[in-house]
Amino acid sequence: MKERIVFMGTSTFSLEVFKMLMEEGYRIVGVVTQPDKRVGRKKTLAMSEVKEEALKYDMPIIQPAKIRNDYQAILDLKPDMIITAAYGQIIPKALLDYPRLGCINVHASLLPKYRGGAPVHRCIINGDHMTGISIMYMTEKMDAGNIIKQERVPIYDDDNVGILYDRLSIIGASLLRKTLPFIIDKANDSIPQDESQVTYAYNLTREDEKINWNLTSRQVYNQVRGTNPWPGSYSTYNNKIVKIWNGNYQVNDSYQNIENGTIVDITKTTIGVKVSDGIYSITELQVEGKKKMLVRDYLNGHCMFELNTKFE
Repeated sequence: MKERIVFMGTSTFSLEVFKMLMEEGYRIVGVVTQPDKRVGRKKTLAMSEVKEEALKYDMPIIQPAKIRNDYQAILDLKPDMIITAAYGQIIPKALLDYPRLGCINVHASLLPKYRGGAPVHRCIINGDHMTGISIMYMTEKMDAGNIIKQERVPIYDDDNVGILYDRLSIIGASLLRKTLPFIIDKANDSIPQDESQVTYAYNLTREDEKINWNLTSRQVYNQVRGTNPWPGSYSTYNNKIVKIWNGNYQVNDSYQNIENGTIVDITKTTIGVKVSDGIYSITELQVEGKKKMLVRDYLNGHCMFELNTKFE
């Protein structure tokens, strides 16, 4: 295949797309990914999953800190097409305008819903039952280009961000595999997005991660699974940060006169917290300075949680 393709991506979602392009024999002349970053307590320098995979091949790897100012090395590759998937930076107009076959993005939502950087987190947090993949042409406006192809994907009640991301990454790579030959041959259709239906999925803030115990049990459940395994939801108890990783929800009117956030039940496997319509029962947590643990294991040791005390 003679078309010169530059691939831009960073995450696990991107990795599946990149692997597919290599397996199908497309001519990838360069990979653009986010700079290596320090992670963990020891601040070890870690590369993206896409970079790790790309190092297996003899091709340029470009890692601009700010691509809006540093993109000449990509233009020098003379791409006929740029394909992006969860790259993580806004692509400048000079790059968007260069490839003769355009710039294609694999986006993890049913556009025009959830434009932005956190569509998988937001759809779970919002309690949606359906999401999907959109293959689209890129424009200067974020995730606003014409849609080439879409596939709907159900969200199951026990999905968290990690599980849904993995499923969407496989479906995204598969949909691009089926669609890309038509794009290269200019035999594909595309349709403008309905601007009246646009919603946004902005990256999560620290405030988004904090549990609001005044929500319903189902809303707290959605928030926790919509931040698992990253970045995680948290609350505070006795001036310690407690990350809540998993739990169950129950509508229950037995505790109507008790303040939300109060611990109303402790069993061998759960810590039950009063919310607006019942109980959210924590099953996995991480107390500040400790490792992630199932509640049943945590309760076997020193337990700081007590009945009738409050999370803040």
